[in-house]
Amino acid sequence: MRKNKHFLSKLLILSILITTFTANKAFSQVSTTDSDFWKNVHFGGGLGLSFGNDTFNASVSPSAIYQVNQQFAIGTGLNFNYSKFGDNTLTAYGASALTLFNVIPAIQLSAEFEQLRVNRNFSFDGANISDNYWSPALFLGLGYSSQNVTFGLRYDVLYDDEKSIYTDALMPFIRIYF
Repeated sequence: MRKNKHFLSKLLILSILITTFTANKAFSQVSTTDSDFWKNVHFGGGLGLSFGNDTFNASVSPSAIYQVNQQFAIGTGLNFNYSKFGDNTLTAYGASALTLFNVIPAIQLSAEFEQLRVNRNFSFDGANISDNYWSPALFLGLGYSSQNVTFGLRYDVLYDDEKSIYTDALMPFIRIYF
């Protein structure tokens, strides 16, 4: 377990360094006037709401990207998720950093590092358990883009079936930026 934490710490530091390097390199290629900057900022995100037999889930994930050029964008996002399944509850909140690269206008590659604080309260074999922990995710994605909408699949390479708030490492996505 200690070795796994050490690996995750190194992976987080490497991700931050790569993002910082690519952001500095990308921003050095762009004019720095305020008007040019805000013309290249796009806002979007996701909303989720689901109901079922004694279940409820709501999620909000606003995000913003800076379009460095026609092919490359970098951004950040916030995440909040609340789920209730019978007497069990889960609350998760955190932030993410993402990069988007359009190989050609219609094909988009993405990488997103997400760090969530998870608070779970659940019953297991008659015992009430409260669990609080950090859950990292590193999503690598491939999508089809049409103007400001992209849909595709992403895969969490750090997926842990006991700790992740997601049911599977492979997930569909839809991104919309205005």
